[in-house]
Amino acid sequence: MRSIWTGSIGFGLVSIPIKLFSAVQTSSLDLDMLDSRDHANIKFMRVNEHTKKEVPYDKIVKGYKYDDDYVIVEDADFQAAAPEKSKVIEIESFVDIDSVNPMYYESSYYTEPATKNNKAYALLLEALKKSKKAGLARFVLRSTESLCIVHPVEKNIVVTRIRFQQQIRDQSELNLDDKIEVTKKELDMGLALINQYAEKLDLSKYKDEYHTELLKIIEAKAKGKRPTIKKLKPKASKNDDLYEQLMNSLQSKKQA
Repeated sequence: MRSIWTGSIGFGLVSIPIKLFSAVQTSSLDLDMLDSRDHANIKFMRVNEHTKKEVPYDKIVKGYKYDDDYVIVEDADFQAAAPEKSKVIEIESFVDIDSVNPMYYESSYYTEPATKNNKAYALLLEALKKSKKAGLARFVLRSTESLCIVHPVEKNIVVTRIRFQQQIRDQSELNLDDKIEVTKKELDMGLALINQYAEKLDLSKYKDEYHTELLKIIEAKAKGKRPTIKKLKPKASKNDDLYEQLMNSLQSKKQA
């Protein structure tokens, strides 16, 4: 893994030098875009709209449109906007991890102490575990300010970026019907079904099977074979009665 950010975690008056590493990786297949006529690779070029010529990377700058012109924004400007947030993940408060709605979660990053035998790192890790709390902080990554929680995962302090509240859309735009009444009998049956399916979370049981199957099809085609397309099995018509559907669900789970 390669470090994507270096700085420190601020914990009161304690500063813990760290490096950040992406904790996630994509499992999707790397598919290229091709011309259907000759299977030539499609290349995307950075073209100057005036000269129509390709622009090399070292000549590309970032600009903000202001009064019909552009103001060039340099790396130093990003850091000058918030120098402390560019180098410090300053914990502002501690919250219960369970209080963070999963809708707010974005990407997670492993941290690594920048120095060996860092006692402050070990202390924060143990304190977070014992208190069952997470630090709430803000920092700048790739010229964007991020809200994050600092929390323990096994032997590591993990930084997980979360969304700001204004990024979550209001549900009032949805056409939701809140006048539907559920009977006690139906609710009890629904709870029974949930309890029957309840188990301890074990994500190791779940794999990205779609891309595995897609890769098998690609390999078969590469060998000149025609892939077998699995047909969906037609399901028996369902009873419209909700209680009966729940009852049948319970029975089928017992028989499985």
